[in-house]
Amino acid sequence: MRKKINHLILAFVMIFCASRLMAQTKLASLFDDHMVLQRNAQIAIFGFDKPNAKVTITTTWGAKAMATTNADGKWKTTLVTNKEGGPYQIKVTGSSTVNINDVLLGEVWLCSGQSNMEMPVKGFRGQPIEYSNQLILKSKNNQIRLFDVANKISKTPLDSCKGKWLNASPETTPNFSAVAYIFGKILHENLNVPIGLVTSEWGGTVAQAWTDNQTLKDGFSEIKLPVDTTKNVNQNTPTVLFNGMINPLIPFTFKGVIWYQGEGNRNNALQYSKLFPALINSWRAKFIQENMPFYFVQIAPYSYNNIGNSAFLREAQLKTMQIVKNTGMVSLLDIGANNFIHPPKKIEVSERLALWALAKDYGFKGITYRGPVYKSMQVVKNKAIITFDYAEMGLSSFSQELTDFEIAGVDKKFYPAKAVLPNGVLELTADEVPNPVAVRYGWKNYVKGSLFNTAGLPASSFRTDDWD
Repeated sequence: MRKKINHLILAFVMIFCASRLMAQTKLASLFDDHMVLQRNAQIAIFGFDKPNAKVTITTTWGAKAMATTNADGKWKTTLVTNKEGGPYQIKVTGSSTVNINDVLLGEVWLCSGQSNMEMPVKGFRGQPIEYSNQLILKSKNNQIRLFDVANKISKTPLDSCKGKWLNASPETTPNFSAVAYIFGKILHENLNVPIGLVTSEWGGTVAQAWTDNQTLKDGFSEIKLPVDTTKNVNQNTPTVLFNGMINPLIPFTFKGVIWYQGEGNRNNALQYSKLFPALINSWRAKFIQENMPFYFVQIAPYSYNNIGNSAFLREAQLKTMQIVKNTGMVSLLDIGANNFIHPPKKIEVSERLALWALAKDYGFKGITYRGPVYKSMQVVKNKAIITFDYAEMGLSSFSQELTDFEIAGVDKKFYPAKAVLPNGVLELTADEVPNPVAVRYGWKNYVKGSLFNTAGLPASSFRTDDWD
């Protein structure tokens, strides 16, 4: 009898504790001490409590809001933020009270992709980042805050993720994304406001893993989606990284996204030319920011053991910039590494991404922020004359030899072309092709880009034909 009573008492205690736990007011994972919120905005704030609970939010910068949880215990509302500043406190009161301390208002960016975004400031084993030691040494700055989403796969969308906000310092930056950190550092140097960087990346992954179920279901019938009974799920299973590493962030208010991915999709460029725009548009819809800036890195030249041709993937990325509004692409055609898929020149990557943001989102005038893009070809006798957008001051090789240009005639056979730049205009000839029909530049896995605008930004690889 006593044993039965003890069991009843234990059960009552467990039920009581569980009910107390469920009644606790919680916030989504990104809302924590040392966070950065987007300044001068109406930002989303959201979390959990018992069903039909009243939740009140107050802040020391003066903003207030209220919310009521739904039947699932979720609540969401908005707060108005002021200009840059802090530290502030956010107080959230529902079934219990939560205080978020040391909150800054500034600029917040989501940084995502595969291993080149994941690559930390200290580099990978045997694969360095240029000037990493100097970057780490000078990284102490409590106005730059870092949050890395822990790797997580899931067949269903999750509401939470693991990670915590850290101040930039020599103890924290070595293991944080080099591209993201340097991007944030450049923004801070030029804007002089707090910067929040949220990284969500996983090496060797494909875009369909970062895309939600409905987007893939609606537009990509050839992609097999996981179901409850699906076995052998890994980080490249469609939807699982969106579910585990992006959905927990939604609908947090970001200024924009920087993205470095594509190597994993290089063998299906045609699909990527549709998938990547779909990913961008779906993220914007999910975050309820239809014009959210989305700046991405065109994959760098690399040998890929001479298998396939990654130029087609680079073309798909270029087309994405041309068809999806408020996107920007940086070319790395000049800084790839033949034997390293992870180029060590990450400073250049981040600088080029930051130029887009500074010019397009922060009103910086007088800077060139995009590289030359093929516009048209004119044939004069045996000469192909190529014009470009975004090269107002003409083109330059910066004293390098112009290489990796090809010309073809009606027989569709490409021959190496001689390239010259009289007055900054590209002219191509080849003895084997008296009547040029098509031109290609950098159209193979590994090339060393030699064509730039006068600001030093490289042209993307391109072709004038559609023969393959």
